[in-house]
Amino acid sequence: MRNGIIIPCYNEADRLPAAEFKTFAIAHSEYLLCFVNDGSSDDTVAVLQAIQTAAPGNVLIVDLKENSGKANAVSQGAKHLYQNTSVDNIGFLDADLATDFNDYKTLVDELKNSKVVIGSRRGGDDEGVSRSLLRQVFSHTIKVMIQFITRLPIADTQCGAKVFSREFIPTIFKTPFTSKWLFDVEIFLRLKEDLGKKSLLSVFTEKPLQRWEEVEGSKLNLKDSLMIPYNLISIWVQYVIAGNLKRPTLGIN
Repeated sequence: MRNGIIIPCYNEADRLPAAEFKTFAIAHSEYLLCFVNDGSSDDTVAVLQAIQTAAPGNVLIVDLKENSGKANAVSQGAKHLYQNTSVDNIGFLDADLATDFNDYKTLVDELKNSKVVIGSRRGGDDEGVSRSLLRQVFSHTIKVMIQFITRLPIADTQCGAKVFSREFIPTIFKTPFTSKWLFDVEIFLRLKEDLGKKSLLSVFTEKPLQRWEEVEGSKLNLKDSLMIPYNLISIWVQYVIAGNLKRPTLGIN
């Protein structure tokens, strides 16, 4: 089985744990790392090229010339992997490795029993999960809003580690997302629309992470954070109230 991992990158030259990515890429030929440079203005591309040089058969780079946000970066990576490779599954992982490779491999292993697997930072007693108190309170409020919108028993839609069986990629990524940062919510609304709630839950697994650490330097600034409730309301109106999924396509067939 070949596993495709999308890693969206924006100005990550000083933050990207390049050595860890390089070591993993060299040692795991069953994984294909697809780095998407989201219009970075620093030396991110050079850092990614150095990783690719170390493991050319296991590393791809999609270079977007203009910054357009995480949602589009992940979408372009999914489109590239789906159309140009034969990977069996496609997932994504944060560039800072807040979720590490050991946890990601656990998610991939779960695909033996499921077709949609996501990590959860809120499993068990949260041992091994490091987060600030303010972020915990804010995240809980957003979680309540998300569960109201999706009507799905998902503890943590916003975890940056997810993996999907190849067959679901056209459903998830065929059209552009409404939100740059809350596209995870849209993913589940699209799957629910296409499969139905009961069928989605029958192929879905949420696995608690053994480790998740909040890394300094997040690209989500204060203004973006304050806009999250507004963006969630916009998603609710568009998907739930209007049921409008007729957006321009990205061309995934």
